[in-house]
Amino acid sequence: MAPEDISKLIVRTSMRDRAAFDSLYRQTSAKLFGVCLRVLGNRTDAEEALQDVYVKIWTKADRFAVSELSPISWLVAIARNHAIDRIRQRRPAALDIDAALDIADPAPDPERAAASGEDGGRIHRCLEELDAARAEAVRGAYLRGESYAELAARHEVPLNTMRTWLRRSLLKLRECLER
Repeated sequence: MAPEDISKLIVRTSMRDRAAFDSLYRQTSAKLFGVCLRVLGNRTDAEEALQDVYVKIWTKADRFAVSELSPISWLVAIARNHAIDRIRQRRPAALDIDAALDIADPAPDPERAAASGEDGGRIHRCLEELDAARAEAVRGAYLRGESYAELAARHEVPLNTMRTWLRRSLLKLRECLER
């Protein structure tokens, strides 16, 4: 069906012409059902949404403005927006603010914060015991997330040598931390 014909059906629907509305439904329902199904992802929900969409079309047909734009775009926008509204309605209501009091704080308690601070200090002291280039490679790999290849290129050593440096450095760090 041509866009002009769909526009005429919408205009006639705005004048409460049931035959025009019936024809409009027959010509466009498959397309609008596809839109609803794509957005909602559930056939039953899409069928219910499609019914609501055509109720909206019946009640809002007088808002349609005949223009160069495709009338099917206007119909698709109604279907899409309605389907999105249905998804929004599915979301659970916001919880009472007092319920937030029962949520645990993910931050460490003062005792753990002090312990991790001590651990951090111990790790830095142990890193100082390593050769400077190897300590920098460990910092690059495990603190800055640099790849072995990047580190090998920066330190101008073969990739397998960098792997060996890091492995041996971690073993020395473990020994130092266990003391």
